Amino acid sequence: MTNDILLDIQGLTKEFKGFVAVSDVSLNVLRGSIHALIGPNGAGKTTLFNLLTNFLVPTSGNVFFKGQNITHERPSQIARKGIVRSFQISAVFPHMSVLENVRVALQQKQNVSFQFWRPEKSLHHLHEKAIELLDSVDLSSYAEELAVNLPYGRKRALELATTLALEPELMLLDEPTQGMGHEDVDRVTQLIKKVSAGRTVLMVEHNMNVVSSIADRITVLQRGSVIADGSYQEVSNNPLVVEAYMGANNQTIVGAH
Repeated sequence: MTNDILLDIQGLTKEFKGFVAVSDVSLNVLRGSIHALIGPNGAGKTTLFNLLTNFLVPTSGNVFFKGQNITHERPSQIARKGIVRSFQISAVFPHMSVLENVRVALQQKQNVSFQFWRPEKSLHHLHEKAIELLDSVDLSSYAEELAVNLPYGRKRALELATTLALEPELMLLDEPTQGMGHEDVDRVTQLIKKVSAGRTVLMVEHNMNVVSSIADRITVLQRGSVIADGSYQEVSNNPLVVEAYMGANNQTIVGAH
C-alpha cells in the first residue's frame, strides 16, 4: 500500500437475509482527493457509507484507513481516527444559534460536548475557532441566528462547519446538495471545493454537474457492485455507466440526477 492511499476498501460485501446490498466492492481513495461515489437509486452507496463507519457490520471484506484495519472498530473509534460523516439529512441543533452549533462540535472534539451547564466564559477559548470555521463556510454573518431560521442551503453549510470542527482527515459527505435549488447547489459545491484543501473527501452525490466540476475520481455502483472507476471523462463514456443511468440508447450521463 502506498502512502498516497488514505482509504483502502477490499472486497466489501453486505447481505441482508439473502439480498446482497453491497457486493465485493474494492476501491482506493487517494489522500487529498475529492472522490465521488455515484450510481442509480438502490445501488448501495449509502449502505457502503454505513459499512465504512461501522453503522453496519460487513458480511465480508475489510476497510483499511492509513494502513490500519478499521473494519470492526466502533463508530466512535473510527471518528476519533479522523473519518467523519456528514449525514444526508441536515444534522444541526435547530434552536441553538449557528455559533453555538459549531461550538458544541468543538466541545465534542475536546470530549466535553455534553456539559451544557458549563459557564459561558469557560467556553470562550472555543469562540475564536468557531468564528474561524463559520468564516470558512461563509456563515460568519449568521453567527447569532438560530439554526432553525437558516435557509436550507445555509443549514448544509453549517453542517459542513460542524463536520470541520471535528478536524476530519477524511470527510464522508452523503448527498451534500440534495434538495437544493440551483443557487444553493453552486454555493455548497464551491464550499466543498474550498474546505477540501488539505483534506480528503469521499462523497455520495446524484448531481452530475456537481460531480463533474469538483471530483478528481469517480466510482460508479450498480446493484451493489462497482461497474466503473476513473475520471469523469472515463466513466461518462463507459457504456455500462450510460446504460445504468440513462438506458442503452443514450450516450452521456451529463445532467443525470
